[in-house]
Amino acid sequence: MIRRRIRSLAALSTCLAGLVLLVADVPHTSSTRQAVAAPEPAEPLAKPAEAPQFPEAAKPMGRLIRIPLPITGAADTQVKRAVQKVLAEMPAGGPRGVLVLDFSGTQNQFGQGSDFGRALALARYLSSLEVSPLKTVAYIPKAVKGHAVLVAMACEEIIAAPDAQIGPAGIDEPADEAIGATVRTGYQEIANRRRTIPGEVALAMLDKNLEVLKVETEVSPEFVLRDDLDELKKKHTIQSERPLNRPGELAQFSGREARELGFVKYLAADRAALAHALSLAPRDLDDDPSLSGDWHPVCVTLKGPINAQNVNSLERTINDQVQEQGANFICLWLDSPGGSLSDSMNLANFLAELDRAKVRTVAYVPAEARADAAIVALACDQLVMTHRAVLGGPGAANFSAEDLQLASETLRSTLAPKKGRSWSLIAALVDPELHVFRYTHRDNGRVDYFSDEEFKARGDQAAWTRGDEVSKPGSALRVSGDAAHELGLATPAVDDFTAFKQRYNLENDLLMAEPGWAHYLIDALAEPAVAWLLLLIGGAALYAELQAPGIGIGGFVAGVCFLLYFWSKHLDGTAGWLEVLLFAAGVCCILLELFVLPGSAIFGFGGGALVIASLVLASQTFVVPHNEYQMAQLQNSLLGLLGVGVGVLAAAVLMHRYLPHTPLFSHMMLEPPSDAELEVLSHRESMIDLEHLLGRQGVATTQLTPSGKARFDGQLVDVMADGEVIERGAEVVVTAVHGNYLVVRSGVARA
Repeated sequence: MIRRRIRSLAALSTCLAGLVLLVADVPHTSSTRQAVAAPEPAEPLAKPAEAPQFPEAAKPMGRLIRIPLPITGAADTQVKRAVQKVLAEMPAGGPRGVLVLDFSGTQNQFGQGSDFGRALALARYLSSLEVSPLKTVAYIPKAVKGHAVLVAMACEEIIAAPDAQIGPAGIDEPADEAIGATVRTGYQEIANRRRTIPGEVALAMLDKNLEVLKVETEVSPEFVLRDDLDELKKKHTIQSERPLNRPGELAQFSGREARELGFVKYLAADRAALAHALSLAPRDLDDDPSLSGDWHPVCVTLKGPINAQNVNSLERTINDQVQEQGANFICLWLDSPGGSLSDSMNLANFLAELDRAKVRTVAYVPAEARADAAIVALACDQLVMTHRAVLGGPGAANFSAEDLQLASETLRSTLAPKKGRSWSLIAALVDPELHVFRYTHRDNGRVDYFSDEEFKARGDQAAWTRGDEVSKPGSALRVSGDAAHELGLATPAVDDFTAFKQRYNLENDLLMAEPGWAHYLIDALAEPAVAWLLLLIGGAALYAELQAPGIGIGGFVAGVCFLLYFWSKHLDGTAGWLEVLLFAAGVCCILLELFVLPGSAIFGFGGGALVIASLVLASQTFVVPHNEYQMAQLQNSLLGLLGVGVGVLAAAVLMHRYLPHTPLFSHMMLEPPSDAELEVLSHRESMIDLEHLLGRQGVATTQLTPSGKARFDGQLVDVMADGEVIERGAEVVVTAVHGNYLVVRSGVARA
């Protein structure tokens, strides 16, 4: 019995010693500890001394509102509320703000089907004195049709993509009926207010029976209807005339044609070009979902390492919420160290492909979105971080040069243009070799960030002044929530999720698209403190079971704890079958050392090493650390495991000393023999003389399955049941003596 306890403590000490040796090899630098304890503060962003400085008050405020197309129902009221909110946010005494009305629309519904009354009411409001503190700009990236054209006409300026389509406006009017006087008067009214699109052109887009011409006179070019051409000839000399539509067809124009005719102020293929045309920062033209209010919000989560499994699950969840539940505001709760660059790029492309006219996406990062997880965060329409959250930098995986090059090409060609952002700044969050510099526009003071490759591809290099490098050479760019806002990657940081919901007026509306209680249980079990506590309880329970062989409460508790540990780590994305098999093999080796081949040591040391390796690997996604973050994670795992080992050793000592004397545990653990019993037992074992017990009757003090302990006339000895399981407390009779143990059967001795 004593030797068995000594062997149990020796096995625990072996595991603990191996853990100490492993921890000793890990450098415990202060910077590494800081990476584990709390998110790192952002690097200070240097200001270029040679660049001109522009006071913040002198820069116009820019806002963007998406026009819901077609304009039906309460769409006009919704836009009015959004405009009124922008007006309320304007700083007093500042320059005139810029309000961009985005006519993105959806396939085959770029305004077609709009209600004339709603469109006219919104057009009158946008051209009223109430909105005059804002310069209204209609942005048409693809097309605007139907009576939505009336709303675009009500803006002071129109900016369109070169291939965008403006008109026809009368597509919703009955083809076999004349245009009513009310509709005609409404178009003339808005055209005369703004003159963005001449009234004659507007009527030709509305009525197919009208033909509009561009006429050059000795004074200036004029737009005139065919029916009014003779009247114009009486006043001016016609030098040339060009019809703009065919008789019987509604007038419509591409963005490039409208620019040549003077209807469109600038051509802009994306939001980056739009921001440049308006001398605004790209972040000024981010969608602000809080301006709309007519949505069905839902929150989905992506926590832990990114892999194909959780990416596929997240995409299915979003599709289900959008298509089946009608969600149009997706909050992505993102808390991840990254993991798979290819899976992150797939998810980023999925988010970027969502129809922005139907679905708004906002990423919320409470703690970290490292490495490739940062790309996922920036694929959303907006990014909101807490003040000390970490964006970018080293993460849970290392990427090859080929992977980084492919990611940069995808960012440059697809993701960045859709989001109107510099691709260099996004790529620098992952690529440690990419150098990004701050640039300041000489004319308006606008700040942007480019690598040398991106800057050389621009056509306005002379307008920019290069400043300091914002990336850190040899390390991927890593910024806090406040620094991300300064770089234009995120909106102003918040304190917590409550503040996030208040920003978007979602206090009572945001639904969590979660699988319910199981999700919260997994998150709780995957927390490092809870995971280590499970191991501590499991180790202590396993030791208790070793002191009372058989399937008892100790074995049950230990099995449950280890099962919960590996289950939570598997669902959290850090453990697989390899870790489970290593752990099972390690436990088997330790049991083999204790009960079958005691003293060989190789099974004890090997089993302890396998257990330690399985527990460490189950808490991380890598095998060998390659960067600062991975080194910090390894150190954290080893320190936690060391604490568990010390805790199990302390629990073993306490259980060995105190628990056998407590009423609750006295039936579970063996009561240690008295000093007199130890002396007699030592003498008996040294002499190996048990022949005097042959045929004697005693009581089993443990369950015999088949080995265990029995007491004969106050003498406690090792016994083995003869082919049966004998319960504790049953009477037994010695049938044979083999060295230092006895063979017994149940029953009473015969007289």
